[in-house]
Amino acid sequence: MKITWLGHGSFRIEIGDQVLLIDPWLNGNPVFPDAERAGAIAGATHILLTHGHGDHASEVLAISEETGAPICCCHELSELWIGPAGGKAIAFGKGGTLALGDVAVSMVHALHSSSLDFLEDPPPAGSEAGFVIRGEGHAIYVSGDTDVMSDMELIARRYAPDIGILCAGGHFTMDMDGAAFAARTFFNFKMVIPCHYGTFPLLAQSADTLVAALPDIDVRTPAVLETVEI
Repeated sequence: MKITWLGHGSFRIEIGDQVLLIDPWLNGNPVFPDAERAGAIAGATHILLTHGHGDHASEVLAISEETGAPICCCHELSELWIGPAGGKAIAFGKGGTLALGDVAVSMVHALHSSSLDFLEDPPPAGSEAGFVIRGEGHAIYVSGDTDVMSDMELIARRYAPDIGILCAGGHFTMDMDGAAFAARTFFNFKMVIPCHYGTFPLLAQSADTLVAALPDIDVRTPAVLETVEI
C-alpha cells in the first residue's frame, strides 16, 4: 500500500487493485507543485469526495474527465451537481459500502458543513462525510473535515481502523490537540497521518504538537508528494 499526501486534504492511495484520489485539489493548492499534476492523478480508478467545499471539490470534475475515474460521493452531490455538469459519479450514503475491486469503501459521518462555495448560485451539496477504506489487511479512517465527535467511537468499534488520516489544522476543523484527543479517546491506531494543515496562515503550520501528544503511535508527517509505504 502507498499513501501519498498531495497537500491540504488531498491524497493518492494505492491499495489492492485500486488507485484512489481523496479530495484531489491540485490547481490552486498553494503547496502542490503544478508540474507534478499528471503524475499525481495517473492511473486513478476512483475519486472519493468528502464534501463540496472548493478546497476539496473544485477540481474533481476535471480530474474525473482526465482520468476516467468516477467520483464517489453523497447522493446530493451526484444528483444536483456532478450529473447535471456531465460528470460521472457513484452515489452512496453514510453507512453504505462500495465494493471497488479488492477494496471496500464505506461512507461514515463527519461533523463540518458542505457547500459548493466556488460556484455562482450553488446547488445543495448534501452532507459532509468521511470514509473507511479496507484492503490489504488494513482499514484506513479518512476523517474528512470534521471536529471531534462521539460518532468516532462507533466508527472505531465497527471498522477497527488501524490507520488514521486526520484533519488537524484547526480554525475550520479540529486542531492538532483535537486530533490527538480523538486518536487517544476513540481509536487504536497503529499509524496516524495528519492533514489539512500548512496550507494557509490560518491553519497550523506544523504537526509537532500531534507527534508529541501521541508518543505510542507511529505519527507520519510526510512532505507534499512524499509516499508512506505500508
